[in-house]
Amino acid sequence: MNKKYNIWFLLFPFYLFSIVVIAFPLIYMVLLSFQTRADIWGVINEFTWKNYQDILQPTYLQTFVQSFKLALTSTFLISIIGYPFGYFMAKLSKKWKKRMLLLLMIPFWTSSLIRLYGWIIIFRTNGPLDQILMSLHLTKEPLRMLYTYPSVLIGMVYILLPFMILAVYSSAEKMDWSLIEAAKDLGATSFQAFCTITMKLTLPGFLSGIILTFIPSMGLFFVADLLGGNKIVLVGSIIQEQLLKVHNWPFAAALSVILMLLTTIMITLYKRISHSTELEGVL
Repeated sequence: MNKKYNIWFLLFPFYLFSIVVIAFPLIYMVLLSFQTRADIWGVINEFTWKNYQDILQPTYLQTFVQSFKLALTSTFLISIIGYPFGYFMAKLSKKWKKRMLLLLMIPFWTSSLIRLYGWIIIFRTNGPLDQILMSLHLTKEPLRMLYTYPSVLIGMVYILLPFMILAVYSSAEKMDWSLIEAAKDLGATSFQAFCTITMKLTLPGFLSGIILTFIPSMGLFFVADLLGGNKIVLVGSIIQEQLLKVHNWPFAAALSVILMLLTTIMITLYKRISHSTELEGVL
């Protein structure tokens, strides 16, 4: 009994923190999404489905579609760049692994806003990018990259790429490389060994990287605001507008609940795929 008491005593702060900081806000957000907006300020304690019905309006549905397309495209590009980077980084020596990890972590020591302002300087008209392209005679006149879809896409990839690299690296670094050599000794080509062994063993890390990049890219409104101006509107941008400008908190809560459901679906799919992969590895 004394040991159980000590365990509960140690776990109590953790459970208290989880309930107060995580559970209560989520429950409040769900309840708020069914409340009625007051005429001037605040909410009225009247149950309604109107907040979720408003999401079905063409304007907001188009925003969800645009956010999903941007998240899908950015995740695809991040996967193409991040998977090989994390995989080959795991094959480096210990000395170079530490150096590469340090280079990946250094940007996290600087605010994302400051780094995005650096991209604004690069993308602006007659900026460094324009000067380099015109000096190489690749363009004849300055490009209008800033406040466009490509600039937002590049910003998303830049901000979220380290998460994919670190997720893939964590899986590949734990891999038993002797399995690859054994497969080649049995007649498998390098490509066959990669598809049958490497890809399966690194799939959990790759999927976790997709989760860490796809879900945030739908709500990183500050990237769209800084690099896209008012032309690129994400779901996170609408939530910010409803909270700070329109003061329609129930509708903002309903949008947040939808994003939370999408996040839950993605995590559930990730767990199922990871579990099936582990079973195949055991068998």
